[in-house]
Amino acid sequence: MRIGILGSGLMGGKLGTVWARAGHEVVFSYSRGKEKLNKVARDARGKARAGTPSEAAKDADVLLLAVHWSRIDDVLKQAGDLSGRVIVSCSLPMNADDTDLVIAHTSSGAEELAKKVPKTRVVSAFGTVPSEVLFDVFESRRKATRPSLVYCGDDSRGKKTTAELIRDVGFDPVDAGSLRIARYTEPFALLVAQLAYEGKGGPRLAYRFERFGE
Repeated sequence: MRIGILGSGLMGGKLGTVWARAGHEVVFSYSRGKEKLNKVARDARGKARAGTPSEAAKDADVLLLAVHWSRIDDVLKQAGDLSGRVIVSCSLPMNADDTDLVIAHTSSGAEELAKKVPKTRVVSAFGTVPSEVLFDVFESRRKATRPSLVYCGDDSRGKKTTAELIRDVGFDPVDAGSLRIARYTEPFALLVAQLAYEGKGGPRLAYRFERFGE
């Protein structure tokens, strides 16, 4: 597939790298600087390159949206018309200082994203996995026992594409249902992040917690 990365920070950079090494064509975009963006693309190897959000979106089979909630509108504007595109979102709707969700309980960031781009196929996935464990999971993806990863969405084509990408990373995809399920997965993702970055055990502790929870 051709995958456009909208947001090439920790999660976007690592997922894009994994997919490039799995054989997909990946266009990284929307990073803090052009030099950093080019480095991410070089390090990813395979069919990876740097570009603008509009270049990442052009002819893409799927887009990964991995930016801070405060930058959602800006990156969508730069990407241009996304009608008919599959968008996999792992962005949590966090406040400016990343201490709490600004959307929860009666809606979710994924649902609000679907309202912003109503003609797209939005799926929520990857948010509950600390980015630090992705390479290890990918490297051991051929093992008989694979960890599970939940995803949710309302569009069957979008969910099928997302399930393929989840398998490429090294997880077994678990369809959690409609996009409204993100109301439950997003607060859980925040808990996982707090365990990963505030607890003594770090990302691996959070990852083990997530697997146990599933």
